[in-house]
Amino acid sequence: MDKERIKQVIEALLFVSDKPVSIEALKDVVKEVEHAEIRVYIEELNKEYASTNRSFAIKEIAGGFQMLTDPMYSKWISALYKRPPDKLTGPALETLAIIAYKQPLTRSDIEVIRGVNVDGVLHTLEERNLIRTKGRVDAPGRPILYGTTNEFLQHFGLKSLEELPILKEFKETDLDFVKEAEKKEVLNTETGKLEEVNDGPKGNTT
Repeated sequence: MDKERIKQVIEALLFVSDKPVSIEALKDVVKEVEHAEIRVYIEELNKEYASTNRSFAIKEIAGGFQMLTDPMYSKWISALYKRPPDKLTGPALETLAIIAYKQPLTRSDIEVIRGVNVDGVLHTLEERNLIRTKGRVDAPGRPILYGTTNEFLQHFGLKSLEELPILKEFKETDLDFVKEAEKKEVLNTETGKLEEVNDGPKGNTT
């Protein structure tokens, strides 16, 4: 295939996917293209979208690439799908932030930091696929260790955990980054579109 056809194939694959697609997965389909070339083609596609003022772009999140709409169009997308958002509660966001920064850690570790029982919150986060078990501590009772998932990265539009804000020391005010990210941009899991939300109900993102 020539260069333009390869770009069209990559564009089509990203267009139909409802989750980030890794370069490795794209390479498995477009076998005649090297990994580095795929990234170049994606950059060229984004330049074409920008030059023609498109309402979408290809974003690198959660270890892959996904075609997402600009958040400025969120109110029209929400009007089309008419789905009330299922926004995470404050306690859930705080617990998620603690896990993101301190992982892997146990339920008891989280409760020491938050000062409250987190059984219900952990269950909610697991149901949302934002956290998962990452083993057990070699100690009495073999407590479960928790960590974040790729869905967490996708939900907050992060390429990796390295994109989390750098903290000098972990304190309660540092949890604000998650609350702000939750307000501003989330990925709608039903539509695969990046949406901007306010303090009202939300709909993902991831």
